[in-house]
Amino acid sequence: MRLSTVILPTRRWHDGGRDTWLRAERLGFHAAYTYDHLSWRVPFRDGPWFGAIPTLTAAAAATERMRLGTLVTSPNFRHPVTLAKELVSLDDISGGRITLGIGAGGNGYDATALGQEAWAPRERADRLAEFVPLLDRLLTEASVTYEGAFYSAGEARNTPGCVQRPRMPFAVAATGPRGMRLAARHGQAWVTTGDPKLFETGTPADSYEALRGQLGKLGKVCAEAGRDGDELDKVLLTGFTPDRPLESVDAFVDFAGRHFELGFTEIVVHAPIAGSMFATDERVFERIATEALAQLR
Repeated sequence: MRLSTVILPTRRWHDGGRDTWLRAERLGFHAAYTYDHLSWRVPFRDGPWFGAIPTLTAAAAATERMRLGTLVTSPNFRHPVTLAKELVSLDDISGGRITLGIGAGGNGYDATALGQEAWAPRERADRLAEFVPLLDRLLTEASVTYEGAFYSAGEARNTPGCVQRPRMPFAVAATGPRGMRLAARHGQAWVTTGDPKLFETGTPADSYEALRGQLGKLGKVCAEAGRDGDELDKVLLTGFTPDRPLESVDAFVDFAGRHFELGFTEIVVHAPIAGSMFATDERVFERIATEALAQLR
């Protein structure tokens, strides 16, 4: 069982940003991730928001042990060829500590920032189904030429490749069968935030059963793909279910214990941001980081 955190890229690096990443490593988190967006929802929409790859590069240079990654990158404004080059460089700078969280994206601000119309859910799924296999090739082959429905590559070169072999791990965020099949074929981990329909009107018990159902579907998809589902890490990004696990250490221990028993191997909590949906008592957050896993064991 692992405990990780998400650090939203809202602070200038030399005005608290660097300290936030260093604190995460000092507190002993397994990994620290950041969102890969151009901007995000209110109240962050009109405030500072920095790029994921440069932020992770700076974090890689500042930290030593903790894993780092995106949670998640999507095709909304990324192209596999340019993303692969950045990821190879980031993996090198970090000494092989990068995990790529990747998903289909949504209809948020990223979806139209490049001037295009927002893609329908079907097209987002179609693009992800092409994006992930091509990115897999780009990160494992020295030269890739490809012509697809949405993406192309012409002798795209990524020598010397990733420090991690054959490439950095992929954590595929998905709740539907198509995305889960991508996780089964290309992923080293699967990511979920739960059932979004339950966030405001559901109960913790409803959410728990929905997550049980998602895990069951993932197991079936893996079996159909000829893969042992136990090989995949199961990552739960908190903050989007009816639960309130960060209210106290006891609340988190109860939440984490139940979800670890359900089959999750990694739980991710947001670093506190005052005045947002991620506002949390800093002292409680630090105690969760340093005490909760010991209580669970």
